[in-house]
Amino acid sequence: MKKLQIAIIGASGYTGAELVRILLNHKKVEIAALVANSNAGQKIEQLYPHLIHYNLPDLKTPEEIDFTKIDLAFGCLPHTTSQEVFKKLLAQNSHLKVIDLSADFRLENPSDYAKWYEHEHSAQSLQPQAIYGLSEIHRNKIKKSNLIACPGCYPTSALLSLIPLLQNNLIEKHDIIIDSKSGVTGAGRSVKQSNLFCEINESVKAYSVGKHRHTAEIEQELAKACGEKIEVDFTPHLLPINRGIISTIYAKTKFSASDIQNCLEKKYEDEPFVKVISGDPNIKDVVGTNFCIMSVKAARTKGKVIIVSVIDNLCKGASGQAVQNMNIVFGFDEREGLEFVPLFP
Repeated sequence: MKKLQIAIIGASGYTGAELVRILLNHKKVEIAALVANSNAGQKIEQLYPHLIHYNLPDLKTPEEIDFTKIDLAFGCLPHTTSQEVFKKLLAQNSHLKVIDLSADFRLENPSDYAKWYEHEHSAQSLQPQAIYGLSEIHRNKIKKSNLIACPGCYPTSALLSLIPLLQNNLIEKHDIIIDSKSGVTGAGRSVKQSNLFCEINESVKAYSVGKHRHTAEIEQELAKACGEKIEVDFTPHLLPINRGIISTIYAKTKFSASDIQNCLEKKYEDEPFVKVISGDPNIKDVVGTNFCIMSVKAARTKGKVIIVSVIDNLCKGASGQAVQNMNIVFGFDEREGLEFVPLFP
């Protein structure tokens, strides 16, 4: 069987490099093109020396790639950039399947995108085709899609636990609190003073308090789960670690913690990448993997439950989930290319 020909657009960033790592482990694909405008003409090992062993394609501009020979393109571009690139590419290559890791196609309502990203969506004709790529939740729609919007890392960590509970009316729709903490790779590879070692080391800080853009997709997907508009309090924090997310979620309920846990266990009992445990999830348990591990505990105050969820922000929160979605689209085993043992210690 001929291998799928894959292009990674935006290959010079962390999610692009993570896609390379994962796809090199995938038996049914070939990395045919690596696109990175600002680094075009270089070899990827000049940016990432750990990839020197793999004889990868040189970095090129989109114009240098023959997309008629590409089966699927992963987009690892910044928001507002991705929509322009894929509007042009899909107009010229109707056969092309796209899995976009930016925020550009996640929000179904273009006015929501304009509000949260302060930019008018320039590819609104494509938006109705886009499927929100939360693999375990939207698998059947993903199978039929040519344009998949991979979820954000924070939303992935929260939605996997909250959606089944709202669908089964096990938690209240109001007063949901999501407290999330992420490693620094979630901020991307570009140089920012606030992300320098001396600014982050030996500290933890909250940011975008009350206004983080991922709130929009969290509320969109939760509203679909419960059938009505919903608002949550979501606060992200930056940890002095490279990768990983831990989300602690507080919800009101009339049910016991064991009822909540039973619901999640039943939902994910046959899922290879989501595990519900009785202990306390640790970021170290998922580093370098496509796993999501969650647990449920009764809160000290009556009528509340606490859910803790951990993922690797670069893998299950981005590139790993993107490959899982590719496997769904092409009918591969979902575990193909993704069976990594967590890195420990």
